[in-house]
Amino acid sequence: MLILLPPSEGKTAPRRGRPLDLSTLGSPVLTPTRERVVEAVVALAARPDAADLLGLGGTQADLVELDARLRTSPTTRADRVYTGVLYDALGFDTLSSAAKRRATSRVAITSSVFGLVRPGDRIPSYRLSGDVSLPGLGPVAGLWREALGEAVEEAVGPGLLVDLRSTMYAAFWRPPAGLAPRVATVRVLHESGGVRKVVSHFNKATKGRIVRALLEDGGNPRTPAALARLLTDLGWTVEVGEPTTRGTQLDVVVSEV
Repeated sequence: MLILLPPSEGKTAPRRGRPLDLSTLGSPVLTPTRERVVEAVVALAARPDAADLLGLGGTQADLVELDARLRTSPTTRADRVYTGVLYDALGFDTLSSAAKRRATSRVAITSSVFGLVRPGDRIPSYRLSGDVSLPGLGPVAGLWREALGEAVEEAVGPGLLVDLRSTMYAAFWRPPAGLAPRVATVRVLHESGGVRKVVSHFNKATKGRIVRALLEDGGNPRTPAALARLLTDLGWTVEVGEPTTRGTQLDVVVSEV
């Protein structure tokens, strides 16, 4: 099983650690694209209009500086860099030893700069949203759309892909029809007063809790239906959609976080 997560906009910048070495990251098939993106981001950060191109406000100059130092800043494990509601609920640092070992092989994080990173990959903090267009290279999503397929399919192997990416990062790679029977996309719906809707906080927090529970449980479902049964056993209300050429959608219905 491979659990595919979105990145977080907020990140913790390491204070110490060796600089970025792309050759140490997982999925080495992505190294050429990573090199191109890193070079483009560093060049972008040197431009006077960098903040505008990165979609940043005037008080966020420090984030431009992060990108300028992408090659030289300290790095640490990706599971310590990414923060925010989903990652707080997941709580990598408080997982049991067994769950941490499972996370190493079962979790991957989508990244605008690195394509795909594992929890133990050493990366610096950066700022590059998935909707940015890099001068000379074009939209970030388009760059990764051409490169990610081989890496993701290699990472998932014969197992189930549990796709928890947000809409922006789902555009980086779409599962091919041949993989669809082994793809489960998860949507979280908040139900209140008989009305269901997607609420960002509930969505992110519940996804983090789901990943934590799956890692602690250790089960390894092979199909979307098997995943739905496991989540039900773990206490969630799950509704299974019809299979499509992109996978099967599981709706997890919650009334509170």
